[in-house]
Formats: sequence, C-alpha cells, structure tokens
Amino acid sequence: MLLPQPLVRGHLTARYKRFFADVTLEDGREVVAHCPNPGAMLGLKAPGMAVWVSHRPDPKRKLEYTLQLVEADGALVGVNTMLPNKLVAEALAADAIPELSGYALVRPEVKYGEASRVDFLLTHPDRAACWLEVKNCHLRREGTLAEFPDCVAARSTRHLKELEAMVAAGDRAVALFVVQREDCDGFSACAELDPAFAAGLAHAADAGVEVLVYQCAMGTQEIRIARRIPWRR
Repeated sequence: MLLPQPLVRGHLTARYKRFFADVTLEDGREVVAHCPNPGAMLGLKAPGMAVWVSHRPDPKRKLEYTLQLVEADGALVGVNTMLPNKLVAEALAADAIPELSGYALVRPEVKYGEASRVDFLLTHPDRAACWLEVKNCHLRREGTLAEFPDCVAARSTRHLKELEAMVAAGDRAVALFVVQREDCDGFSACAELDPAFAAGLAHAADAGVEVLVYQCAMGTQEIRIARRIPWRR
C-alpha cells in the first residue's frame, strides 16, 4: 500500500491527548500533527524520536499533518492504526495471505455479535464463512518479540469472545495481527499490560479461533504485508 506523499521527516516534541503530536520538521518548522493511534504507543512517543508525517492541506481538515511512522532503534514503525485494515484488504485481493485465500467474496465491516462489526467477512458457496478480525501491533519492548496490546484492550477481548461464538455456530473465525515493524521474529499477547486479553486469546484459540500474525515490509513510500511470524503462547 502506498503511503500518502510527500512524507516529511521531523522529530517528536510531544504526543498528548491521545490524538495530537507536536513535531519539529527538519526545516525547523513546528507543526501539530494528528496522531491516528488511541493506544499507549509505548516506546514510540519519547521526545526527540525521529518521525515521518504526511502533509495534506485541506480546508475541511483541522490538521494538515498526520503522524505515520516513528523511527525506533533504527527501525521504521507504523503507528497509524487506520492502515492495517487497508493493508489486509490489499493482501486479500492479491492472495498474499495463503491461509485466507480461495474465498469468492470479501465484505468489510459486517455486523455481528453484540453491537460489533467484524473487519472482514469472507464467503464462498462451497465453504464455511470466515469471520476475520484485524489488530494493529507495533509494540516491541525487548528482544525481537512483537506484543499486543500496549494498554488494556477490553474491546479487543470482547471481539475474541464474538469470534468464539462464530466458531461455535459452525463458521471459521480468525484473529489476524498485523505487525507494522520489521525488527520482530515472533509475537505474543502482552499479559503484563492486559492479562484479560492474553487469557482471552489463549481461550479463543483453544475454542477453534485461528491466530495469524503477519509482519509488514516497511518503507517511507510503501507498507505491505510481507511474511507470517509465529505466535508464541
């Protein structure tokens, strides 16, 4: 998926009120950027970190700049939580996720469970329906292990229970974690930050929910889903 161009490099001054980031661009200008990430962004919000922002002047937008990438320990990390669904949609169309290929129709944002919408519903006349939830992952605290979530994620835990219900009804259900960084070779639920989610993921897997983790190839021009990495329970 091509990123909005041009991307402008700068340094983070502060990330605050969840959706705002003060950035000093390399030409010295100070701008306020939209931060499309409601999570804690652990390890990705320290003042002075190099960042990349997109620029889109539009009178309908309150902020012209959007935070897209953070450079952490020499690696580009995608922090825009709006991108994983777009990345997955592109990968599904290109059959780039073998475990999810072969379906005739892919529908986004389908109602299910209790007042929820599944990210994608995959169907085929000769196969059970596949309910697909997508989660963005950008946390790496130490070593080469990607983790999710980076804060308490009650909504994501509820989604796991709803996926379990789809399996119980005879359908297929998948939790897909999209890792927007290249410096990880495995994935784990972060029990330290959200023990309920970690327990819920293990329970869902035991109930038949499939857990897939795919890592992205990262760049300032393009991000794409690249390879599967293992889930370490």
